[in-house]
Amino acid sequence: MQGKGLITIVAIVLGLICLNELLPTWYASKIERQAAAVAGDNPEKYQKEIAKLSKDTLNLGFTQLYYTKAKDKEMKLGLDLKGGINVLLEINQRDLVNDLTNYSTNPVLIEALNKTDEVQKNSTKSYIDNFFEQFDAINKAKGTNLKLADPELFGNTNLSEIKYNTTDDQVKSIIKRRIDLSVGTAFEVIRTRIDKMGAVQPNVQRVPGTARISVEMPGMKDIDKVKKMLQTSAKLQFWEVQQVPEVAPYFQTLGTIVAAKADSMGVAKNTNFMNLLHIDKLRTNGVANVKLSDTAVVNKILNSKVAQSLRPANIKYTQFMWGYKPEANDPESLVLYAIRSNINQKAPVDGAVESANISYDELGRVVVDMQMDSKGAKEWKTLTEKNVGKPVAVTLDNRVYTAPNVVNAIPNGRTQISGNFSQEEAKELVDVLGAGKLPAGAKVVQATQVGPSLGQESIDAGMMSFAIAFLIIIAYIIFYYGGAGVYAVIAMMINLFYIFGIMDSVDATLTLPGIAGIVLTMAMAVDTNVIIYERTKEELFAGKSILEAYKDGFKHALNAIVDGHLTTLLTAGVLFLFGTGPIKGFALTLGIGILMTFFTSVLISRVMIFSRLDKGKHLSVWTAPTKNMFRNTWIDFIGKRKYAYIISAVLTVVSIASIAIHGFKYGIDFTGGRNYVVRFDKAVNAEDIEGNLVKVFQTEDGKNSSVEAKTFGNDKQLKISTDYLIGDESLKADQTVEQKLFTGLKSSLPANMTLADFKSADKDHAGIISSEKVGPTVADDIQKHGILAVVAALAGIFIYILVRFRKWQFSLGAVAALFHDAVIILGAYSLLHKFMPFNMEINQDFVAAILTVLGYSINDTVIIFDRIREYLKEKKSLTLAGLFDDSISSTLGRTFNTSFTTILVILAIFIFGGDNLRGFMFAMLIGIAFGTYSSIFIASAIAYDFLKTGKEDEVHGKSTTSKEVLASK
Repeated sequence: MQGKGLITIVAIVLGLICLNELLPTWYASKIERQAAAVAGDNPEKYQKEIAKLSKDTLNLGFTQLYYTKAKDKEMKLGLDLKGGINVLLEINQRDLVNDLTNYSTNPVLIEALNKTDEVQKNSTKSYIDNFFEQFDAINKAKGTNLKLADPELFGNTNLSEIKYNTTDDQVKSIIKRRIDLSVGTAFEVIRTRIDKMGAVQPNVQRVPGTARISVEMPGMKDIDKVKKMLQTSAKLQFWEVQQVPEVAPYFQTLGTIVAAKADSMGVAKNTNFMNLLHIDKLRTNGVANVKLSDTAVVNKILNSKVAQSLRPANIKYTQFMWGYKPEANDPESLVLYAIRSNINQKAPVDGAVESANISYDELGRVVVDMQMDSKGAKEWKTLTEKNVGKPVAVTLDNRVYTAPNVVNAIPNGRTQISGNFSQEEAKELVDVLGAGKLPAGAKVVQATQVGPSLGQESIDAGMMSFAIAFLIIIAYIIFYYGGAGVYAVIAMMINLFYIFGIMDSVDATLTLPGIAGIVLTMAMAVDTNVIIYERTKEELFAGKSILEAYKDGFKHALNAIVDGHLTTLLTAGVLFLFGTGPIKGFALTLGIGILMTFFTSVLISRVMIFSRLDKGKHLSVWTAPTKNMFRNTWIDFIGKRKYAYIISAVLTVVSIASIAIHGFKYGIDFTGGRNYVVRFDKAVNAEDIEGNLVKVFQTEDGKNSSVEAKTFGNDKQLKISTDYLIGDESLKADQTVEQKLFTGLKSSLPANMTLADFKSADKDHAGIISSEKVGPTVADDIQKHGILAVVAALAGIFIYILVRFRKWQFSLGAVAALFHDAVIILGAYSLLHKFMPFNMEINQDFVAAILTVLGYSINDTVIIFDRIREYLKEKKSLTLAGLFDDSISSTLGRTFNTSFTTILVILAIFIFGGDNLRGFMFAMLIGIAFGTYSSIFIASAIAYDFLKTGKEDEVHGKSTTSKEVLASK
């Protein structure tokens, strides 16, 4: 066999590379198992044992392994397998534009920024592209003829490369580059902060084409700490403070208006604004002392349009900011400060910190000492000189840490921040300041948290489904193909080894959907072997020797295998391009698996088989029970196509009607919202829980937010979804939702449970075991990307089939079948989502399932089309109908075996793979079943109807017999 030596060398080299990559994972796992065996459930003892075993070294000759290095290089596990936190941060690009314009107050600029903020909520374009569009439109509409290079816009000292004669197009290019550099700076700052948090195997990546940064931190538990650390800009600002006499008249006027117009301001009718402020209890330089429970109401009033319009000249631009945390002598309240500001909201002192460290004041309280940079030091000197005897506020991310009276001017840039800190809080602040400041504010637009116990359960479920699926495939393929099946199994095992090794070498993260991708790859490997072996059986039945039969089997199967692999690879590429998070992992795993399946099942398998055959040894391609299965099966598919059209039309109409009437249950991926999976210590009723939560998640004006509670896995677990406060992307909003959730569930939780216990459940107690948040802008992007992915996949498949088969009728039949499959899956989800005991939401996992089904379905279709193309050359005396029937009938063995094994695999994952995968696998089950049906009855039938040129001869029949019958007439 040609190329045998080269294939063997490549296989060995690739195997050694994969072995080298996987050894650290094996060694780290070995050490951890040894430590766990000694320490049991004692975490302190476990860490001591790890430290002890870390000193050992395993010398393998070609490499040395020790725990610390092995741990760094081991295969990364996703959050769904290991537990941890994933957040998607978005850098505030409005802040970046303001900084680049030196906080210009030009009305056209401000209007363009305001309009961009609105447009961005429903746009997939970048912020800066939308800004330039809005600026051009407003500039033209107002006839102001402003150039972007004007000094009051971007032609300022912050951008020395922009001159008075720089064109708008050149300015746009410069601004885009500067913003990209700023996001890059933010990326480096965030990565430095994560290093200081001590996260193990963190994954920090920029999202291409956006100002977003994805951060994954396996093993981390405290999501509030992570969000706070990542969102803090570390941009210390210093402001003049206005006091009670300056704002009291405004508050009194506002109190009268609130009493009269509470409804229009979104607060309860009986709200007494002045009573909420507790000005009489103030002991600081603030203007109000508000109970924690009332801060949301005060915010709503102060930020209302009515309140804004009532502001007198002296507080027109005042910013109301809350204290960093409650004062020690009043732990139930927050101080509200009035910060003197200006039209562009620019602080008098806005400089970075050169150094920061923990210290103690004269009373022994924890404080943070810091040294400003040169610019900040000069501004700080000016501000303190101007305000001797008056208060100055020190703020970080619009929170007031301290607001002391200035005793003397401070000339050297040294200052101290106090804020009733604990030692840990002070350390976090020092770490943030030490990592450097973000060029702009950052907000968490998407977040996922998976508890360690759920992660371990996912590993167990994933491994069980993997093992069962693998055993099913091994048993079936050996049963059906005998000796040849053994070689297929060997190739499959090599394939799995390569997949894991390559994933480890490219630093890919293994997720639960990734495991599903690997299992699906195993099914594809079976498909490849089935195509080869079924073709080999045909050659043996034609009277060829075993060696010639295998040669022709591999030769004639190659086109179909290449077509099938390329169409599935196309689907994986589309998923990778448009998917996010776990879907990218699924696509990457599937892509690697497809490439390795071709290498192992076609090339390595061929080397092994012909090495045996060249020695004169026999290799069976069937067993006694399977030898003649499907051999003489022939069905008049084309003659029965009209019945199939009727069945499909009815199913399609029912599906479309259900979609129109019932709609779908959209996941938060597509709508925005929060999901919580909560575990209880006893069985609970989902409807009762939902009723309690609806009351809790009411807005201040008495309106209900969307709340749904559904049994998840068993009657002791619920999946709870809500859109309450989803438009508020602050950490405080997240904490408010968790507090309300805890309040609403308290009657069903253990009596002594605290909020902290509730937020960090493990295998020993009830509480939140996973949570997910998707902001509205991210949900909109995911939805549009999902639609684009499906459209791109269909278009790509249409073009590929057209190029490969040179007839548009084949492309039309293939795409019609795929459309048919997608509509029926959508219809099933619309009809059944209220009744099924597992998640049937339309989300990005569902889009991945649809695209995977489309790839699988087209693979089926391509096999039949490939046989039709072959018969069009060889059996020209047959009628077109007879030729189509022959082609479909001759590939029935392959169709049955592939679909049957794939369905068995998917059933194994559906039953044993855990709750998170059931909805995904249900879509796959429906899709594979209808994909097999549509390949025969829709794709082939439509291609036939559009290929026939006139009234076809109605004589249908098997090839040789038909030729004789037709010749005798």
